[in-house]
Amino acid sequence: MLSSESGIEVPFPVFEGGFTPWDGPDPDFSSIFDQSSKTLISDSSPAGSNSGSDPVVDERKRRRMISNRESARRSRMRKQKHLENLRAQVNRLRVENRELKNRLRFTSHHCHLVQTENHQLQSEELHLRRKLSDYDRILLLQQLQQFSTAWPCNIVTSVNNEQIPPLII
Repeated sequence: MLSSESGIEVPFPVFEGGFTPWDGPDPDFSSIFDQSSKTLISDSSPAGSNSGSDPVVDERKRRRMISNRESARRSRMRKQKHLENLRAQVNRLRVENRELKNRLRFTSHHCHLVQTENHQLQSEELHLRRKLSDYDRILLLQQLQQFSTAWPCNIVTSVNNEQIPPLII
């Protein structure tokens, strides 16, 4: 298994010699590929073909076959590398999605706590406003009582032990 740059393990083997399937073969291996393709070409000639066919045409066919094989190999390697990149991207996106979900849960929980605290504070504010209003009324009544007893028209005078109410002018 390989680990890519992002730290995610990629399920592709590393072959002997240290190269991966998408790496090109070492120069030492090129001779093996050339020899095997030559033997395959010579072995795969049709049974009904002329043994005396044109060597230039045979050489072109052989080169084309080798070129096609190399092109197919490169295409498979590109496809494999593309698949690896897509898998790594899927893994990165899954991790990012999980992190975003966790952040959303945390933020939602925090928002719920703030809303609960806000509701409690609003209730407390209402209770304190009512209490303050009650204290204002009590103070106002006390001031009115003190003020009303200090007025001269509220003083009661007695004549012959009779109380005469104050005159209201």
